[in-house]
Amino acid sequence: MKQFRLGVYGLLLVTFLSVNAVCHAQEGNGDTVQKETKVGKKIKKKKKKKVKLPKIDLSHWKVTLPVTNEKGKPYEIEPPEILDFASNEIARPYMYIDSSKGAIVFHAMPTSSKTANTKYTRSELREQMEPGNNNVNWTFEQGGTMKGKLAMDEVTKDSNGKYHRAIIMQIHGRLTNEQKELIGAKDNNAPPILKIYWDKGKIRVKTKVLKNLNAPYEEMLHEEAWDDDEGFNFEQKVDFSKFTLEVQVSEGKMVIILNNNEYKVYENIHMKKWGIFENYFKAGNYFQSRDEGSYAKVRFYELEVKH
Repeated sequence: MKQFRLGVYGLLLVTFLSVNAVCHAQEGNGDTVQKETKVGKKIKKKKKKKVKLPKIDLSHWKVTLPVTNEKGKPYEIEPPEILDFASNEIARPYMYIDSSKGAIVFHAMPTSSKTANTKYTRSELREQMEPGNNNVNWTFEQGGTMKGKLAMDEVTKDSNGKYHRAIIMQIHGRLTNEQKELIGAKDNNAPPILKIYWDKGKIRVKTKVLKNLNAPYEEMLHEEAWDDDEGFNFEQKVDFSKFTLEVQVSEGKMVIILNNNEYKVYENIHMKKWGIFENYFKAGNYFQSRDEGSYAKVRFYELEVKH
């Protein structure tokens, strides 16, 4: 009888130990599965890229690109087609979205696609107050503001090892049809009152001055009546970092602001005289080189115009 009891006790003990071992093994496997699942989730999260989009409304802009159309003229995209520029195969090499940085990239290089009165090419936006119409513009009396957040992405160097330049913002003058007829001009083109350059990592500003302050109205309408000023460099060096630029225009006055802490104010007789012209804003990459193999890429994260 004692032997029987010992046998039963032994059997129960073996069974208990076996069941206990299996339970522990199952619990251990469960922990392993959970850990592997958590690790898998972490890996998936790391692989998932966040898509960023630029904060730019293109409904009142057209773009000129450094490629020619079927007529041999610079290729342009106007509203509303420009809203779908990302799917335009012709535009794709010169104007595209970098979704990792949330910017539109404007890529320009020397080509045969040149606009009138210049030897340089561009991937550049032109403001259209009325979408699709170049004939509706604004005067200094009406005023306006353009603000952008941007950065130089890539740019080549010349034979002396210096970076090539690019104009990144402009205010361009325009003759009305009546002014054009009055002076017998071949087109409505007038000088740019403002050019803002990315120049060797710094921001440089150029504007116009009237040669003869006593010039009558008709004489002032001619491009030859205006000359370039000596230019101005902001102290801060932006290099390839992100920065903000703001241009504020009002009657007889123009203010350029870099990163909300450096200001250049133009408030003089030349600004007052400029009031005879209509104007429009421009932004992008007006590349200032014809060197073989040269190019620049400019990123715009934000761009806004108000009137």
